[in-house]
Amino acid sequence: MRVRLGDEDHYAHVNNAVYYEYFDSAVNGWLAENLPGVRALPALSLVVASSCRFVREVRFPDCLRVGIAVERLGRSSVTYRPAIFLLGAGEELTLCAYGEFVHVYVDPETRRPVPIPAEVRAVLEPSAADDAEELVAAARKIFT
Repeated sequence: MRVRLGDEDHYAHVNNAVYYEYFDSAVNGWLAENLPGVRALPALSLVVASSCRFVREVRFPDCLRVGIAVERLGRSSVTYRPAIFLLGAGEELTLCAYGEFVHVYVDPETRRPVPIPAEVRAVLEPSAADDAEELVAAARKIFT
């Protein structure tokens, strides 16, 4: 994604709150690509926790790559580990920010937690499988 001019703040860099928009767009965009009926599910996914660590400033018109990994898949929640990279010449990636993004699936009426819908779990499980542990471990090395 390209940094938009309106993403910058008074200090001529991307405002901290915009990083959360990038995380949200990455997670929900990935879900929409892999689960075309995501808006018609019997449960809603709500963000209940998020965090971001800033490593490097980004500015307009930088080009970014936003990646996500499924770190934990629970009964009603999923924890994502998003990361934002500056895309440089030759596809070189420079870490700019990373964080945590937690969705909890809830009943649309009661807003109480419900099990992750089977359709969603089927999309998430391959990303949270044992072989994905290597990816998460490698990301943690970068992130800490």
